[in-house]
Amino acid sequence: MHPLPIDPCVVEECRSLAGQVADQVQSFIFGHTTVSIERTVLRAFGVDGVDGEGVPLVNRCVERYRLARVLDRGIASLLGLVLLQRPQLSMQEAAEELAFGSALPEGEALLSTLDQQHAAIAQVLVEPTRRALLQIDTARQQRMAAWHRLGLGPDRAPPTGDVIRPGGGPPLKYVIVATGNIYDDADQARAAAQVGADIIAVIRSTAQSLIDYVPYGATTEGYGGTWATQENFRIVRRALDAEQEKLGRYLQQVNYSSGLCMPEIAYLGAVERLDMLLNDAMYGILFRDINPKRTLCDQYFSRRIIARAGMIINTGEDNYLTTADAVEKAHTVLASQFINEAFAFRAGLREEQMGLGHAFEIDKALPDSFVLELAQALLVRQLFPHHPIKWMPATKHKTGDIFWSHRVDGLFDLVGVMTEQTIELLGMMTEAIHTPLLHDRFAAIKGADYVFTAARSLGKELRFDPDGKVVTRAKQVLGDARDMLRRVAHDGLFAAIGAGEFADVKRPENGGRGLDGVIARAANYQNPILADLEGRTASA
Repeated sequence: MHPLPIDPCVVEECRSLAGQVADQVQSFIFGHTTVSIERTVLRAFGVDGVDGEGVPLVNRCVERYRLARVLDRGIASLLGLVLLQRPQLSMQEAAEELAFGSALPEGEALLSTLDQQHAAIAQVLVEPTRRALLQIDTARQQRMAAWHRLGLGPDRAPPTGDVIRPGGGPPLKYVIVATGNIYDDADQARAAAQVGADIIAVIRSTAQSLIDYVPYGATTEGYGGTWATQENFRIVRRALDAEQEKLGRYLQQVNYSSGLCMPEIAYLGAVERLDMLLNDAMYGILFRDINPKRTLCDQYFSRRIIARAGMIINTGEDNYLTTADAVEKAHTVLASQFINEAFAFRAGLREEQMGLGHAFEIDKALPDSFVLELAQALLVRQLFPHHPIKWMPATKHKTGDIFWSHRVDGLFDLVGVMTEQTIELLGMMTEAIHTPLLHDRFAAIKGADYVFTAARSLGKELRFDPDGKVVTRAKQVLGDARDMLRRVAHDGLFAAIGAGEFADVKRPENGGRGLDGVIARAANYQNPILADLEGRTASA
């Protein structure tokens, strides 16, 4: 669309302030690790499986040495020491020794040995680290090869580059499946693709973000969704692989990399060829009461993995408008998008990988609610022109009136195509009643197809009155976001979250779940996986 006449100096100040906010937190991140980061390192080295009680082996290893107060050296140091002493062991056997064996000394003797053997441990981990990163690279290459061969459909530009960039057409149609049974999810994913869905997300089982381990294997029951496990990722990917060959277009798979196992799920998603991950520490802090320090550290490592894998993140700013008023607090979404962008850049993500979220959540009974929604969608699209923006449907103001609800979704689709949103999670007419059924999804896809076709060029035909409501609203939201970012930069992100600046939800810096899993790094801390992802080793 033709750009809104907004002040570029205000935009530049917003980005500068967001960078200051991120840098303040980044200094904390660089000095700490977490139990979930350390478990991810073990997974990357090939450690898998559960014990007789169903506890993941990676949890057994990490928890043992957290309690022994030596995790500040990094679980890789301990694994490397076992391999140094017993080079005949496989990674899996070395991890079993870590979890249950007695090969390592204890207490001060162990710390002394780790320090003395630091260089030798680093050397023994060079080849395992190379193999670990190769798994991510290979999965990325496989995804890219399928995408380049099949493309995203006849309405879209031919594939280019090494990241799946939506472009050259209407918004990508994103739908969810959430039966609790992964095999049923796979069938529903294929059915959605057959009627036109481009992206299929498997909703994660309610409250999985609050458990400090990743369930193991395929699952056939779940509340409010399906468990995110490595095997479940594989099952859906296999189904989409088969379906995309029949349809002749690449199908994208999504899951949730958030909560207490954020980096672990990012790694599993990377090696199982997922295309997008919902990945946002602020969502976990505000809506799942996860400790801010814990999840911001986890977010950084997870995004380093996602950057290497060439996946797209989806952020959760749209959720702010479910607890705060969408007119009064629209600027909080924009401020958070600037901050999320700054964090993502610092984790190595490119603009093309940042699916910043926003939503069609203004009370539909308000006069000119559609005009206000249009202004905010235009503003976000203009401020983040190279980002695969994720546009979310109305949920807060939906009712059981499915006919009214379907019409609301039609207006949502219209704003989406007019403002060239990239990824559109389709609204469901039964949003306020139940998890979507097959026919609900069918109606949503067909309705979106009609609007996207009928109004494809509408946005390019429009100019907005410089003194009109759309431009005035956009300038107001941008100015309010700038003022908020000034406060957050002055007070610090942790203090701002504690004061309820975002989503009208207050979360204290040292409250919430998972703080006991945050560990200050020692001087001799080793994490060769992270070092490689950051480009600090020759193999990166």
